[in-house]
Amino acid sequence: MTTGVFRYLDPATVEPGSKPWSKVDTDAANSYARTERRRSVADLRPFLSGDAPAAPGFAADIDVAGFAVHHAPARERLFVDDAAVRNGYYAEVEALLRAKLPGIHRVVIFDHTIRKHDPAAPRQPVQGVHVDQTPGAAAARVRRHVQPAAEAENLLRGRFQLINVWRPIAHAASDFPLAVVDWRTTDPADLVAVDLLYPAADPAADDDRGKERLPDPTRAASTAGYEIRGETYSVAPSPRHKLYYVKDMAPDEAMFIKCFDSWGQGQPAGRDGIAALTPHTAFVDPGTPSDAKPRESIEVRCLVFYE
Repeated sequence: MTTGVFRYLDPATVEPGSKPWSKVDTDAANSYARTERRRSVADLRPFLSGDAPAAPGFAADIDVAGFAVHHAPARERLFVDDAAVRNGYYAEVEALLRAKLPGIHRVVIFDHTIRKHDPAAPRQPVQGVHVDQTPGAAAARVRRHVQPAAEAENLLRGRFQLINVWRPIAHAASDFPLAVVDWRTTDPADLVAVDLLYPAADPAADDDRGKERLPDPTRAASTAGYEIRGETYSVAPSPRHKLYYVKDMAPDEAMFIKCFDSWGQGQPAGRDGIAALTPHTAFVDPGTPSDAKPRESIEVRCLVFYE
């Protein structure tokens, strides 16, 4: 068990009648302010090792709390070659999903992000409680990444999920560890839809995955040169939220983070008790040693369709 200060969306700073926005390439510029709450964070490590007196099943079943952690060594270790990530590691991620989630018909991996706690890195650990996709954004991803259009519509009629597969790179993620919120302690009222702004795409580039660039700090508050290419949930604070993390999570471990499930409770085709999503965030663990290596991690975003 540890504690952390968590940054939530402050609902009082969202202008009535307006749609809030945030930028994908910086956590320092949003149309709203953050509010901080100190929370306890339970360590899942004892449950993973079997040392807990009553190890709960939710640590391995993504449908219970919205996340799952697996021992899953990867052949790809360096993550410095974009082609190796897309051609090799993507296949490893798909194989892992198929091994852990029965009944998968098809997996479509549409992007990945490498984050480093380094001022020179274009993507830093995100300190803001959020969910990567709203239901509308998840459906839009299917229509964008599945062709032909008739096939996309057919897949949308069945069960599909959007899952983020997250793992540390090179060393344990002791610095800026990832915390997840147990879906069962959330409420729909906690979720605020936010337009996600990306730097305007280069018309000459047919694929911009893994090609992030540092934002211009002098234009952090401006939306010029950006376009809406997604919608996420930012999360408002609630005393009900129960948070978990894996202390010193290693590169040989992977976390499944559910961003959307068409069978999730509350969806039109939802089933009672099936986790719909998982809010998550990086946080500062006060127990992290001062000489801990800066965090490096990769997250791979996957559309998962079932038989």
